Amino acid sequence: MKWIKNEKNYRIPIKSWCEEVEDGALKQAENLAMHPALVRHVALMPDCHQGYGMPIGGVIAVKDAVIPSAVGVDIGCGMVAVETDIPAERLMEMSFRRMIQEKLKERIPVGDAVSHKEPQNWDGFEKYLDKNGQVANFANALDRKNLGTLGGGNHFIEIQKSDTGFVWLMIHSGSRNLGKRIEEFYHHRARALNERFHVQLADPNLAFLPIQEPDGHNYFRDMQFALDYAQENRHRMMAVMKETIAGFIPETNFLREVNIHHNYAAFETHFGETLCIHRKGATSAKQDEIGIIPGSMGTASYIVRGLGNLDSFMSCSHGAGRRMSRIAACTNLSVEECDSAMSGIVCERWKPYRKYGKNKGYLDLSEAPQAYKSIEDVIDSERDLVTPLVRLMPLAVLKG
Repeated sequence: MKWIKNEKNYRIPIKSWCEEVEDGALKQAENLAMHPALVRHVALMPDCHQGYGMPIGGVIAVKDAVIPSAVGVDIGCGMVAVETDIPAERLMEMSFRRMIQEKLKERIPVGDAVSHKEPQNWDGFEKYLDKNGQVANFANALDRKNLGTLGGGNHFIEIQKSDTGFVWLMIHSGSRNLGKRIEEFYHHRARALNERFHVQLADPNLAFLPIQEPDGHNYFRDMQFALDYAQENRHRMMAVMKETIAGFIPETNFLREVNIHHNYAAFETHFGETLCIHRKGATSAKQDEIGIIPGSMGTASYIVRGLGNLDSFMSCSHGAGRRMSRIAACTNLSVEECDSAMSGIVCERWKPYRKYGKNKGYLDLSEAPQAYKSIEDVIDSERDLVTPLVRLMPLAVLKG
Protein backbone atom coordinates (compact mmCIF):
# COMPACT_ATOMS: atom_id res chain seq x y z
CA MET A 1 0.00 0.00 0.00
CA LYS A 2 1.27 3.49 -0.89
CA TRP A 3 -0.82 5.76 1.34
CA ILE A 4 -3.94 6.22 3.47
CA LYS A 5 -6.06 9.36 3.50
CA ASN A 6 -8.76 10.11 6.06
CA GLU A 7 -10.22 13.63 6.20
CA LYS A 8 -12.75 14.99 8.70
CA ASN A 9 -15.56 15.03 6.11
CA TYR A 10 -14.97 11.38 5.17
CA ARG A 11 -17.08 8.59 6.62
CA ILE A 12 -14.40 6.03 5.75
CA PRO A 13 -10.71 6.33 4.73
CA ILE A 14 -9.12 5.85 1.32
CA LYS A 15 -6.34 3.27 1.00
CA SER A 16 -4.30 3.47 -2.18
CA TRP A 17 -1.82 1.25 -4.00
CA CYS A 18 -1.53 4.00 -6.63
CA GLU A 19 1.22 6.47 -5.67
CA GLU A 20 -0.09 9.40 -7.72
CA VAL A 21 -3.84 9.44 -8.31
CA GLU A 22 -5.02 11.93 -10.95
CA ASP A 23 -7.22 14.75 -9.64
CA GLY A 24 -10.44 13.48 -11.23
CA ALA A 25 -10.02 9.96 -9.86
CA LEU A 26 -9.09 11.28 -6.41
CA LYS A 27 -12.21 13.44 -6.33
CA GLN A 28 -14.29 10.37 -7.21
CA ALA A 29 -12.59 8.39 -4.43
CA GLU A 30 -13.37 11.20 -1.97
CA ASN A 31 -17.02 11.14 -3.06
CA LEU A 32 -17.03 7.43 -2.26
CA ALA A 33 -15.41 8.06 1.12
CA MET A 34 -18.44 10.20 2.01
CA HIS A 35 -21.03 7.74 0.64
CA PRO A 36 -23.72 6.70 3.17
CA ALA A 37 -23.85 3.06 2.03
CA LEU A 38 -20.11 2.28 2.03
CA VAL A 39 -18.26 0.63 4.91
CA ARG A 40 -14.64 -0.08 5.95
CA HIS A 41 -12.65 1.92 3.35
CA VAL A 42 -12.17 2.73 -0.34
CA ALA A 43 -9.36 0.73 -2.00
CA LEU A 44 -7.56 2.13 -5.07
CA MET A 45 -5.53 -0.26 -7.18
CA PRO A 46 -2.23 0.82 -8.83
CA ASP A 47 -3.90 1.15 -12.26
CA CYS A 48 -6.47 3.62 -10.85
CA HIS A 49 -7.77 6.34 -13.18
CA GLN A 50 -10.91 8.41 -13.59
CA GLY A 51 -14.09 6.62 -14.62
CA TYR A 52 -17.80 7.41 -14.48
CA GLY A 53 -18.91 8.01 -10.90
CA MET A 54 -16.27 5.69 -9.45
CA PRO A 55 -12.59 5.40 -10.40
CA ILE A 56 -11.62 2.52 -12.64
CA GLY A 57 -9.28 0.42 -10.57
CA GLY A 58 -11.40 0.90 -7.45
CA VAL A 59 -12.83 -1.56 -4.92
CA ILE A 60 -15.52 -0.76 -2.36
CA ALA A 61 -17.62 -2.60 0.21
CA VAL A 62 -21.33 -1.77 0.42
CA LYS A 63 -23.69 -2.89 3.16
CA ASP A 64 -27.01 -4.32 1.89
CA ALA A 65 -27.00 -2.27 -1.34
CA VAL A 66 -25.61 -2.14 -4.86
CA ILE A 67 -24.32 0.86 -6.85
CA PRO A 68 -24.79 0.26 -10.62
CA SER A 69 -22.17 2.82 -11.69
CA ALA A 70 -19.65 1.20 -9.32
CA VAL A 71 -19.84 -1.93 -11.46
CA GLY A 72 -19.91 0.04 -14.69
CA VAL A 73 -21.44 -0.25 -18.12
CA ASP A 74 -19.35 -3.16 -19.39
CA ILE A 75 -20.62 -5.62 -16.79
CA GLY A 76 -18.50 -8.77 -16.79
CA CYS A 77 -15.65 -7.29 -18.79
CA GLY A 78 -12.73 -9.56 -18.13
CA MET A 79 -10.01 -11.86 -19.38
CA VAL A 80 -9.48 -15.39 -20.60
CA ALA A 81 -6.02 -16.88 -21.06
CA VAL A 82 -4.94 -20.32 -22.28
CA GLU A 83 -1.51 -21.89 -21.93
CA THR A 84 -0.26 -24.08 -24.79
CA ASP A 85 2.71 -26.37 -25.30
CA ILE A 86 3.69 -24.62 -28.55
CA PRO A 87 7.33 -23.45 -28.43
CA ALA A 88 7.35 -19.73 -29.24
CA GLU A 89 10.05 -20.46 -31.85
CA ARG A 90 7.28 -21.92 -34.05
CA LEU A 91 5.80 -18.42 -34.40
CA MET A 92 8.93 -16.37 -34.96
CA GLU A 93 8.10 -15.70 -38.61
CA MET A 94 5.94 -12.57 -38.70
CA SER A 95 4.32 -13.69 -41.95
CA PHE A 96 3.10 -16.88 -40.22
CA ARG A 97 1.72 -14.87 -37.30
CA ARG A 98 -0.01 -12.54 -39.73
CA MET A 99 -1.72 -15.47 -41.46
CA ILE A 100 -3.04 -16.68 -38.09
CA GLN A 101 -4.23 -13.19 -37.20
CA GLU A 102 -6.06 -12.82 -40.52
CA LYS A 103 -7.79 -16.16 -40.01
CA LEU A 104 -8.87 -15.10 -36.51
CA LYS A 105 -10.30 -11.88 -37.91
CA GLU A 106 -12.25 -13.87 -40.49
CA ARG A 107 -13.78 -16.10 -37.80
CA ILE A 108 -14.32 -13.70 -34.87
CA PRO A 109 -16.30 -10.49 -35.46
CA VAL A 110 -14.19 -7.55 -34.28
CA GLY A 111 -15.28 -3.95 -33.64
CA ASP A 112 -17.91 -1.88 -31.83
CA ALA A 113 -20.75 -2.37 -34.30
CA VAL A 114 -19.73 -5.78 -35.69
CA SER A 115 -21.78 -8.89 -34.90
CA HIS A 116 -22.53 -12.35 -36.23
CA LYS A 117 -24.98 -12.29 -39.13
CA GLU A 118 -27.22 -14.86 -37.45
CA PRO A 119 -28.41 -15.17 -33.83
CA GLN A 120 -26.31 -17.49 -31.67
CA ASN A 121 -27.87 -20.25 -29.58
CA TRP A 122 -27.15 -20.37 -25.84
CA ASP A 123 -29.30 -21.80 -23.07
CA GLY A 124 -28.36 -18.82 -20.88
CA PHE A 125 -30.84 -16.66 -22.78
CA GLU A 126 -33.70 -18.78 -21.50
CA LYS A 127 -32.23 -19.47 -18.05
CA TYR A 128 -33.08 -16.04 -16.64
CA LEU A 129 -36.35 -15.29 -18.43
CA ASP A 130 -38.65 -16.76 -15.76
CA LYS A 131 -37.03 -15.05 -12.77
CA ASN A 132 -39.69 -12.32 -12.39
CA GLY A 133 -37.37 -9.44 -13.23
CA GLN A 134 -36.44 -7.09 -16.04
CA VAL A 135 -34.02 -9.28 -17.93
CA ALA A 136 -36.48 -10.12 -20.70
CA ASN A 137 -36.26 -6.46 -21.68
CA PHE A 138 -32.49 -6.68 -22.03
CA ALA A 139 -31.81 -9.87 -23.98
CA ASN A 140 -32.65 -8.96 -27.56
CA ALA A 141 -31.69 -9.84 -31.11
CA LEU A 142 -28.48 -7.80 -30.89
CA ASP A 143 -27.34 -9.72 -27.79
CA ARG A 144 -27.92 -13.00 -29.59
CA LYS A 145 -25.82 -11.85 -32.53
CA ASN A 146 -23.10 -10.33 -30.34
CA LEU A 147 -22.36 -13.54 -28.44
CA GLY A 148 -18.87 -14.68 -29.41
CA THR A 149 -17.70 -11.26 -30.68
CA LEU A 150 -14.90 -9.02 -29.43
CA GLY A 151 -16.31 -5.50 -29.41
CA GLY A 152 -14.16 -2.37 -29.64
CA GLY A 153 -12.15 0.02 -27.51
CA ASN A 154 -9.50 -1.66 -25.39
CA HIS A 155 -10.76 -5.19 -26.05
CA PHE A 156 -8.21 -7.42 -27.72
CA ILE A 157 -7.15 -10.86 -28.92
CA GLU A 158 -3.45 -11.65 -28.46
CA ILE A 159 -0.99 -14.40 -29.17
CA GLN A 160 1.75 -14.16 -26.54
CA LYS A 161 4.97 -15.84 -25.52
CA SER A 162 6.02 -16.60 -21.97
CA ASP A 163 9.47 -15.92 -20.56
CA THR A 164 9.92 -19.69 -20.51
CA GLY A 165 9.42 -19.79 -24.29
CA PHE A 166 5.87 -21.09 -24.83
CA VAL A 167 2.80 -19.63 -26.54
CA TRP A 168 -0.24 -18.36 -24.62
CA LEU A 169 -3.56 -17.14 -26.01
CA MET A 170 -5.40 -14.21 -24.38
CA ILE A 171 -8.70 -12.37 -24.93
CA HIS A 172 -10.11 -9.26 -23.23
CA SER A 173 -13.84 -8.68 -23.71
CA GLY A 174 -17.13 -8.35 -21.83
CA SER A 175 -20.91 -8.33 -22.17
CA ARG A 176 -21.02 -5.97 -25.14
CA ASN A 177 -24.15 -3.80 -25.37
CA LEU A 178 -26.09 -5.97 -22.90
CA GLY A 179 -24.17 -4.78 -19.83
CA LYS A 180 -24.47 -1.15 -20.89
CA ARG A 181 -28.25 -1.33 -21.15
CA ILE A 182 -28.57 -3.07 -17.78
CA GLU A 183 -26.38 -0.48 -16.04
CA GLU A 184 -28.19 2.47 -17.60
CA PHE A 185 -31.63 1.09 -16.76
CA TYR A 186 -30.88 0.47 -13.08
CA HIS A 187 -28.75 3.59 -12.64
CA HIS A 188 -31.77 5.64 -13.70
CA ARG A 189 -33.94 3.75 -11.21
CA ALA A 190 -31.35 4.24 -8.46
CA ARG A 191 -31.18 8.01 -9.03
CA ALA A 192 -34.96 8.30 -8.96
CA LEU A 193 -35.17 6.26 -5.74
CA ASN A 194 -32.43 8.26 -3.99
CA GLU A 195 -34.04 11.55 -5.02
CA ARG A 196 -37.44 10.41 -3.76
CA PHE A 197 -36.01 9.66 -0.32
CA HIS A 198 -33.74 12.76 -0.31
CA VAL A 199 -30.55 10.73 0.01
CA GLN A 200 -27.55 13.05 0.23
CA LEU A 201 -24.76 12.01 -2.15
CA ALA A 202 -21.57 13.84 -3.04
CA ASP A 203 -22.17 12.69 -6.62
CA PRO A 204 -25.63 11.59 -7.87
CA ASN A 205 -23.85 9.23 -10.26
CA LEU A 206 -23.19 7.07 -7.17
CA ALA A 207 -26.89 6.40 -6.63
CA PHE A 208 -27.56 3.05 -4.97
CA LEU A 209 -30.30 0.43 -4.71
CA PRO A 210 -31.01 -1.38 -1.42
CA ILE A 211 -30.80 -5.11 -2.02
CA GLN A 212 -34.13 -5.72 -0.24
CA GLU A 213 -35.88 -3.42 -2.75
CA PRO A 214 -37.19 -5.12 -5.93
CA ASP A 215 -34.90 -3.00 -8.14
CA GLY A 216 -31.86 -3.92 -6.07
CA HIS A 217 -32.70 -7.62 -6.26
CA ASN A 218 -33.44 -7.39 -9.98
CA TYR A 219 -30.24 -5.50 -10.74
CA PHE A 220 -28.17 -8.14 -9.00
CA ARG A 221 -29.88 -10.91 -10.92
CA ASP A 222 -29.58 -9.11 -14.25
CA MET A 223 -25.95 -8.30 -13.51
CA GLN A 224 -25.35 -12.03 -12.99
CA PHE A 225 -26.95 -12.68 -16.37
CA ALA A 226 -24.51 -10.22 -17.95
CA LEU A 227 -21.61 -11.92 -16.12
CA ASP A 228 -22.65 -15.31 -17.47
CA TYR A 229 -23.04 -13.79 -20.93
CA ALA A 230 -19.59 -12.18 -20.79
CA GLN A 231 -17.94 -15.39 -19.62
CA GLU A 232 -19.66 -17.35 -22.40
CA ASN A 233 -18.66 -14.65 -24.87
CA ARG A 234 -14.98 -15.06 -23.99
CA HIS A 235 -15.29 -18.85 -23.89
CA ARG A 236 -16.70 -18.98 -27.43
CA MET A 237 -14.05 -16.70 -28.87
CA MET A 238 -11.33 -18.71 -27.16
CA ALA A 239 -12.78 -21.94 -28.57
CA VAL A 240 -12.49 -20.44 -32.06
CA MET A 241 -8.99 -19.23 -31.29
CA LYS A 242 -7.91 -22.70 -30.16
CA GLU A 243 -9.43 -24.28 -33.28
CA THR A 244 -7.62 -21.76 -35.46
CA ILE A 245 -4.26 -22.30 -33.79
CA ALA A 246 -4.71 -26.07 -34.03
CA GLY A 247 -5.46 -25.67 -37.72
CA PHE A 248 -2.04 -24.12 -38.24
CA ILE A 249 -0.19 -26.28 -35.68
CA PRO A 250 -2.14 -29.57 -35.36
CA GLU A 251 0.01 -31.05 -32.59
CA THR A 252 -0.92 -28.25 -30.18
CA ASN A 253 -2.06 -29.16 -26.67
CA PHE A 254 -3.98 -26.67 -24.52
CA LEU A 255 -2.87 -27.01 -20.92
CA ARG A 256 -4.92 -24.69 -18.69
CA GLU A 257 -7.51 -21.95 -19.05
CA VAL A 258 -8.33 -19.00 -16.78
CA ASN A 259 -11.56 -17.00 -17.36
CA ILE A 260 -12.20 -14.07 -14.96
CA HIS A 261 -14.25 -10.87 -14.58
CA HIS A 262 -13.00 -7.46 -13.50
CA ASN A 263 -16.26 -5.42 -13.58
CA TYR A 264 -18.78 -6.88 -11.13
CA ALA A 265 -20.23 -6.99 -7.63
CA ALA A 266 -20.38 -10.04 -5.37
CA PHE A 267 -21.42 -10.84 -1.81
CA GLU A 268 -18.31 -11.93 0.07
CA THR A 269 -17.19 -12.24 3.68
CA HIS A 270 -14.66 -9.61 4.74
CA PHE A 271 -13.72 -8.54 8.25
CA GLY A 272 -16.24 -11.00 9.67
CA GLU A 273 -19.34 -9.73 7.84
CA THR A 274 -21.07 -10.27 4.51
CA LEU A 275 -20.55 -7.28 2.23
CA CYS A 276 -21.32 -6.48 -1.39
CA ILE A 277 -17.85 -6.01 -2.87
CA HIS A 278 -17.82 -3.86 -6.02
CA ARG A 279 -14.80 -4.28 -8.28
CA LYS A 280 -14.71 -1.73 -11.10
CA GLY A 281 -11.65 -2.44 -13.18
CA ALA A 282 -10.26 -4.68 -10.46
CA THR A 283 -9.57 -8.40 -10.23
CA SER A 284 -10.32 -10.80 -7.39
CA ALA A 285 -7.08 -11.88 -5.70
CA LYS A 286 -8.11 -14.25 -2.92
CA GLN A 287 -5.44 -16.47 -1.39
CA ASP A 288 -3.98 -18.70 -4.14
CA GLU A 289 -6.58 -17.52 -6.70
CA ILE A 290 -5.16 -17.34 -10.23
CA GLY A 291 -5.70 -14.04 -12.03
CA ILE A 292 -4.74 -12.18 -15.20
CA ILE A 293 -3.32 -8.65 -15.32
CA PRO A 294 -2.87 -7.55 -18.95
CA GLY A 295 -0.62 -4.73 -20.06
CA SER A 296 -1.17 -2.42 -23.00
CA MET A 297 -0.69 -3.61 -26.56
CA GLY A 298 3.05 -3.91 -27.04
CA THR A 299 3.85 -4.53 -23.37
CA ALA A 300 3.85 -7.49 -20.99
CA SER A 301 0.85 -9.19 -19.38
CA TYR A 302 0.98 -11.30 -16.23
CA ILE A 303 -0.59 -14.44 -14.83
CA VAL A 304 -0.66 -13.93 -11.06
CA ARG A 305 -1.57 -15.70 -7.83
CA GLY A 306 -3.60 -13.83 -5.22
CA LEU A 307 -2.30 -13.25 -1.70
CA GLY A 308 -5.69 -12.56 -0.09
CA ASN A 309 -4.78 -9.10 1.21
CA LEU A 310 -7.64 -7.93 3.44
CA ASP A 311 -6.97 -4.21 2.96
CA SER A 312 -7.63 -4.51 -0.79
CA PHE A 313 -10.75 -6.65 -0.15
CA MET A 314 -8.64 -9.46 -1.65
CA SER A 315 -8.32 -7.63 -5.00
CA CYS A 316 -5.63 -6.43 -7.40
CA SER A 317 -5.36 -4.32 -10.56
CA HIS A 318 -7.07 -5.34 -13.78
CA GLY A 319 -4.42 -3.99 -16.13
CA ALA A 320 -1.91 -1.21 -16.65
CA GLY A 321 -4.42 1.63 -16.41
CA ARG A 322 -4.64 4.67 -18.66
CA ARG A 323 -2.32 7.64 -18.15
CA MET A 324 -3.74 9.58 -21.11
CA SER A 325 -7.35 10.06 -22.18
CA ARG A 326 -8.34 8.77 -25.58
CA ILE A 327 -8.53 12.25 -27.05
CA ALA A 328 -5.19 13.25 -25.51
CA ALA A 329 -3.51 10.16 -26.94
CA CYS A 330 -4.89 10.78 -30.42
CA THR A 331 -3.88 14.44 -30.44
CA ASN A 332 -0.52 14.29 -28.65
CA LEU A 333 1.12 11.02 -29.68
CA SER A 334 2.88 10.59 -33.02
CA VAL A 335 2.39 7.70 -35.41
CA GLU A 336 6.15 7.21 -35.53
CA GLU A 337 6.55 6.69 -31.78
CA CYS A 338 3.51 4.40 -31.64
CA ASP A 339 4.81 2.33 -34.56
CA SER A 340 8.17 2.05 -32.82
CA ALA A 341 6.50 0.73 -29.65
CA MET A 342 4.89 -2.05 -31.72
CA SER A 343 8.09 -3.12 -33.47
CA GLY A 344 8.26 -6.89 -34.01
CA ILE A 345 4.58 -7.40 -33.12
CA VAL A 346 1.97 -8.26 -35.74
CA CYS A 347 -0.83 -5.70 -35.56
CA GLU A 348 -3.06 -3.66 -37.83
CA ARG A 349 -2.24 -0.07 -38.69
CA TRP A 350 -3.85 2.83 -36.84
CA LYS A 351 -7.37 3.72 -38.00
CA PRO A 352 -8.97 7.19 -38.27
CA TYR A 353 -10.32 8.47 -34.94
CA ARG A 354 -14.01 9.14 -35.54
CA LYS A 355 -15.66 9.05 -32.15
CA TYR A 356 -15.75 12.83 -31.78
CA GLY A 357 -16.40 15.03 -34.80
CA LYS A 358 -13.78 17.64 -33.93
CA ASN A 359 -11.07 14.95 -33.92
CA LYS A 360 -11.82 13.41 -37.31
CA GLY A 361 -8.44 14.49 -38.64
CA TYR A 362 -6.52 12.30 -36.21
CA LEU A 363 -5.53 8.65 -36.24
CA ASP A 364 -6.76 6.48 -33.35
CA LEU A 365 -3.69 6.12 -31.15
CA SER A 366 -5.79 5.74 -27.99
CA GLU A 367 -4.66 2.14 -27.39
CA ALA A 368 -0.97 2.66 -28.08
CA PRO A 369 1.38 1.60 -25.26
CA GLN A 370 2.29 5.22 -24.53
CA ALA A 371 -1.34 5.93 -23.50
CA TYR A 372 -1.01 3.52 -20.56
CA LYS A 373 0.96 3.31 -17.34
CA SER A 374 3.98 1.02 -17.10
CA ILE A 375 2.72 -2.49 -16.39
CA GLU A 376 6.01 -3.23 -14.61
CA ASP A 377 5.44 -0.32 -12.21
CA VAL A 378 1.85 -1.46 -11.63
CA ILE A 379 2.95 -4.99 -10.77
CA ASP A 380 5.70 -3.72 -8.48
CA SER A 381 3.14 -1.58 -6.63
CA GLU A 382 0.96 -4.56 -5.75
CA ARG A 383 3.38 -7.25 -4.69
CA ASP A 384 1.53 -7.38 -1.38
CA LEU A 385 -1.62 -8.27 -3.35
CA VAL A 386 -0.36 -10.82 -5.88
CA THR A 387 2.63 -12.95 -6.78
CA PRO A 388 3.52 -12.85 -10.51
CA LEU A 389 3.69 -16.36 -11.95
CA VAL A 390 4.08 -15.97 -15.72
CA ARG A 391 5.24 -12.95 -17.73
CA LEU A 392 3.88 -12.81 -21.27
CA MET A 393 4.93 -10.67 -24.23
CA PRO A 394 2.74 -10.08 -27.31
CA LEU A 395 3.53 -11.68 -30.66
CA ALA A 396 0.32 -10.66 -32.46
CA VAL A 397 -2.42 -8.24 -31.40
CA LEU A 398 -5.94 -7.93 -32.83
CA LYS A 399 -7.80 -4.91 -31.43
CA GLY A 400 -11.47 -3.98 -31.50
